[in-house]
Amino acid sequence: MILESLYKYYERLRDDPNANVPLMGFGDQKIHFGLVINAAGNLLKVRDLRTPRKTKLVPASFTAPQLGKKRSSGHEPNFLWDNGTYVLGAYIKGSEDRARKNFEAFKKLHRDVASTIQDEGLAAVLNFLDSWDPLDASTLEYWEDIKAGSNLAFQLEGHTGFVHDRPAVRQAWTAYCASRASKVTGVCLVTGTRGPIARLHPPIKGIPKTQAGGTPLVSFNADSFKKYGKEDNFSAPVREDVAFAYTTALNHLLRPESRQKAQIGVTTVVFWTERASLAESLLGSVLKPYDGSGPENVGLFLSGVMNGKMPVEIADENLRLFVLALTPAKSRISVQFWYDSTVLDVYRKIGQHFKDLAIARSERDPEFPALGQLMRATAVREEAEKISSVLSTSVMQAMLSGTTYPTTLLLTVLDGIRAGYKISYLRAAMIKACLVRQYRIYRHGEEVTVSLDQHSTNVGYRLGRLFATCEKVQREAIPGISHTIRDIYWAAASTTPRRAFPYILERTQHHIRKAEYGVWADKMIAEIVQDITEFPVRLSYDGQGMFVLGYYHQRQAFYTKRDKDENEDENPTEDGETHEQAQ
Repeated sequence: MILESLYKYYERLRDDPNANVPLMGFGDQKIHFGLVINAAGNLLKVRDLRTPRKTKLVPASFTAPQLGKKRSSGHEPNFLWDNGTYVLGAYIKGSEDRARKNFEAFKKLHRDVASTIQDEGLAAVLNFLDSWDPLDASTLEYWEDIKAGSNLAFQLEGHTGFVHDRPAVRQAWTAYCASRASKVTGVCLVTGTRGPIARLHPPIKGIPKTQAGGTPLVSFNADSFKKYGKEDNFSAPVREDVAFAYTTALNHLLRPESRQKAQIGVTTVVFWTERASLAESLLGSVLKPYDGSGPENVGLFLSGVMNGKMPVEIADENLRLFVLALTPAKSRISVQFWYDSTVLDVYRKIGQHFKDLAIARSERDPEFPALGQLMRATAVREEAEKISSVLSTSVMQAMLSGTTYPTTLLLTVLDGIRAGYKISYLRAAMIKACLVRQYRIYRHGEEVTVSLDQHSTNVGYRLGRLFATCEKVQREAIPGISHTIRDIYWAAASTTPRRAFPYILERTQHHIRKAEYGVWADKMIAEIVQDITEFPVRLSYDGQGMFVLGYYHQRQAFYTKRDKDENEDENPTEDGETHEQAQ
């Protein structure tokens, strides 16, 4: 299903003049420098094609002839472009023999292709290759960059573009590729038709922590994968043109400027629809924080989705949307998640996802937190590279399908809070979403509210409110205190209340006597505990989650009231910090 959907997506892109995807035998390549030569093959100059980006120069991407597979350890040149060892025979000390063989293989390929046509540009390249001395490479401008592995391509004096862009040269290369088609034929697993079967599939680029030259999505590299005597990718037969099409489509989705991908830790997510639709680019705002690029009024769009008001662009019940999550895995790319549904169904589920996350917040908190933001709040020190790929894909699957969030999400957030992480808006929202879905599916009648629920009889929730009240009393009794009862008693109070709360309440009574407005605390504590006959020995994970929500809601209520009383601009959430600081 994955390869078939990507193959059809390539066919859609191929027919779209604005997509500019390459045809078979070509691909997008990074070219650093152009070698400008005249008809006699003399090198006139080395043209720098890189562009500045932040503090470094980056190569431009051009459509160029492509081998159609990842280069092995042999001597396999590209046509009319490659690195310095192939194009110039350039070498550094110790690599002379390999550079010589690469250069000879490069010349042989061009003689073979040139034997079928007469073209001024290709003839000039042959003249250059016949007369070039590899010892002169070190005298060239930009030599330090060239010997570091930069790619070079040929340009003919007085002509725009590259030699490989010339129509006759492109036709000759296409014919050469056809002549080298696989001699193994069979029925393609994707299309069900017979044709030449690809021995190796082109590499996929753009996945972090994979090889620089790309990594295959489909590959067989061990004897245990051989079936019925078939080796390599013949074990899973895919026609050569189909292999090219699906990899080209996936590389198109993974290009740096793509608005149809999102990076969540080490997991790369791409998404597309079966025909052109605004819906496929808008999904990015759900997975990654909105950066101001792309479609306007994203907030209004997401608000409409959450409230069930679907825009016309996504109201088509028959338009299918595909989501693919990929992670690096040694010698190949691993598929973490694949989802295929209608656009309307997916966005309805996304709307429910945002409803379940909704919780009291300040104006600085995102109304529609992206999946990437949520997952970062689960990682150690909130570092993106520490995000669990298994957890993020499980949460994404729950978001898109409407099922319960994984139990590990609730446990991970609770563990982090016990370890001292702040009870931030994002963490409280995730706990609420986990409990809302559990209660909706398994425990009809129980409810988790967006803001403070003074009528809730849930023991965990009431104990969280009680803990927040005791902490506030302590702050009023000891202004400027750096460590509160939360730093000492949180873990015990949220897991084994019977052991912790007697000490907490004893200290609170002492603080009430010192606090300027202690009377309100006595009344509030009495109201909170009036239906609690005894403190539980232990709270379940759900009870611990409700404890966090009770604490968060009560603190929000305290500071909302204070803001109204004092007309302040900032809304503290964590030990007097603002929401912006707490994130």
